[in-house]
Amino acid sequence: MNDYDLVIIGGGLVGGSLACALAGTRLRVAVIEAVPVIAARQPSYDERVIALSLGSRQIFGAIGLWPDIAPEAEPIRRVHVSERGRGCFTRLDQTEEGVEALGYVTPARAMGLAIRARLKDAANIDFFCPAQLVAQRVMGDWMELETRTNGESRFLRARLLVAADGGDSAIRQRLDFQIREHDYAHDAIITTVTADRPQTGVAFERFTDTGPLALLPMTGGRYSVVWTSRRHATAELLACTDDEFLDRLQERFGYRLGRLTQTAPRRAYPLKLLLTRDPIRERLVLIGNAAHTLHPVAGQGFNLGLRDVAALAEVVAQAGSDPGTATTLAAYQRWRGRDQLDTANLTDALARLFVPAWTPLKLARGAGLLGLDLLPGARHLLARRFMGLGGRLPRLARGLPLEVSR
Repeated sequence: MNDYDLVIIGGGLVGGSLACALAGTRLRVAVIEAVPVIAARQPSYDERVIALSLGSRQIFGAIGLWPDIAPEAEPIRRVHVSERGRGCFTRLDQTEEGVEALGYVTPARAMGLAIRARLKDAANIDFFCPAQLVAQRVMGDWMELETRTNGESRFLRARLLVAADGGDSAIRQRLDFQIREHDYAHDAIITTVTADRPQTGVAFERFTDTGPLALLPMTGGRYSVVWTSRRHATAELLACTDDEFLDRLQERFGYRLGRLTQTAPRRAYPLKLLLTRDPIRERLVLIGNAAHTLHPVAGQGFNLGLRDVAALAEVVAQAGSDPGTATTLAAYQRWRGRDQLDTANLTDALARLFVPAWTPLKLARGAGLLGLDLLPGARHLLARRFMGLGGRLPRLARGLPLEVSR
């Protein structure tokens, strides 16, 4: 039986980032990933992108991944927020905030390749893939684990088990964590388009009567589209010809970017809120989407998960010989609980507030957007929240290396 300080279930962007943050420390780490690595190394027109906040960019910088990611990241220098059919808007600007960028639209592929390269070179990290966690139980000061690869079992022990296995977390379901859950009855339709009058570095969030519509700037005049659709209308939008879909998108968004062309294949994902009420158990913690899955409005989901990574890395690096004690996990929960709850509530409120067509609510929304545009102080607080720079920040989120217990 092999002994580890941490075993991370899930070697994707969140679990892999945690392992990278702990690379080079004295902690011995194992990563268990179920999906074989078959990632494309070359960019494609319609590759999946993620809107990284400035705080997330600083986390990647502090753990040494940003130089490999940066060449393919498109800076977000301004954000234009509006409501369709009304002259109401507000704007966030990097110049006003005094930062290099408000965030970066970054290919998931580029992040994944940087993470895998770092893990391959880390002497204190073992990467098991494809492998699955079959069972776990607490035995004294250890979590005993059974994993399986190609039908063969391997037994491990860990001081701390970290579940980073996504929104459908098998560990969360197996252990029956209490959750708060809401199905929005909407889907996110994801695609890529090209604009003939692109605005470099400008991201758009437009609220419509069916939900938010976001266009995120990519390289080469492309935009990643996140179109919230009522579930009963999703199949029709997916079945449209490319020209029909572009016409509908153009009608929804307008001509601020000129003519939209060259749509990529469309994919749809159901939208829901899921928040684990207490992501801590004995010798176990849930992070990332395993702990919280959010509506994509404001692009906070992955960034919230990276803040989990930064805080957990800091508390376990300072914990000494046993990173899985109740004291260490309680410190993590005190640090992260408020941010997780506040961010979930904020995105949930935005998702619910900007869909109903009730006239008094429409007037209030318009007044709110215009008021925000006229109040620099309120706009600054909102920008800091969306940049991931509010509250008590872990060292990695401030761009600083971990302090490791001796």
